[in-house]
Amino acid sequence: MMIGMGDIYKVVVAMTPLYVALVLGYGSVKWWKMFSPEQCDAINKFVCYFTLPLFTFHFTSQVDPFGWNYKFLAADAISKVIIVIVLVAWAKGSSNGCYTWLITSFSLSTLTNSLVVGVPMLKAMYGDLGVNIVVESTVFQGIVWLSTLLFVLEFRKANDSSSLNIVDSQMVNDLERNDNSVSDTTIPRPSFLSMMKTVCVKLILNPNAQASVIGITWAFISNRWHIEMPTIVEESVLIMSKAGIGSAMFSMGLFTALQEKILACGVRLTLFGLVLRFIAGPAAMAIGCLAVGLRGDVLRVAIVQAALPQAIASFIYAKEYGLHADVLSTAVIVGIIVSLPVLIVYFIALGFL
Repeated sequence: MMIGMGDIYKVVVAMTPLYVALVLGYGSVKWWKMFSPEQCDAINKFVCYFTLPLFTFHFTSQVDPFGWNYKFLAADAISKVIIVIVLVAWAKGSSNGCYTWLITSFSLSTLTNSLVVGVPMLKAMYGDLGVNIVVESTVFQGIVWLSTLLFVLEFRKANDSSSLNIVDSQMVNDLERNDNSVSDTTIPRPSFLSMMKTVCVKLILNPNAQASVIGITWAFISNRWHIEMPTIVEESVLIMSKAGIGSAMFSMGLFTALQEKILACGVRLTLFGLVLRFIAGPAAMAIGCLAVGLRGDVLRVAIVQAALPQAIASFIYAKEYGLHADVLSTAVIVGIIVSLPVLIVYFIALGFL
């Protein structure tokens, strides 16, 4: 199957509304001065805890998990494990490696914007097979990998909070003793199990994790017993979920406007993010596919979908948890622009296999 100008036009049509929302968000701060930084944070929270979870639930609840290609999902899992092993080795063995960059690098190399760009592009390349695998990948990403990312981010947040509490308690003790020197009082750190319990509770209560679990549970029930979601429930979810991607891009525009430059993280980190997204991710997926024996068009689709641009949700989480949001915003903005020629190159190259 060849890609025509009509197919490319469909992809551009799907991508353009994203940049309309992005520019509106950018302009509302940079040009029209409509929102303060505090209000921008509030909008990001609204996206993180309302529109994005409802979008995830609505999409996940519509799939048929009984028709999935579980061999592809196994390959996807293997590729993520490979990336984690490489990143852990880098974090421990390199002077530049650290835990926080391990998290961000995992996001950059594994989390894709499958729906907006992936569905029209893969449909043009591989027909219904491409669409089915992209949908499977999107749902699996929401249930497993984004939930894993949330868990790690909550763990980091809990760890940082416990460290700050220890410092604050120490300062209070020093003041109460009316002593400028360091106090001999030792404040015990919370146990690992205590910190893990806090993280698990927060993850369970997180609307994004709940949306994924409830959505896939309903998908199994509805497809097993052919039960349709009540219209009143579906419409109540739909009215907010339609704003999911648009509001996320709008929030990214707000964040970009608050930075000193468009490429908020600089050219070096931008290139670093693009290499992880468009080279490391597909390479790991190729290894995973070969490991489980995928061949033919399924192998090609798996590799191409791994080269889709950065997931918008990864920026929303990075902004909410205060971890390299500048890098993720740049990866999304630039990644969507360069993804079209990159995907075409992959399609042509894989055609020789």
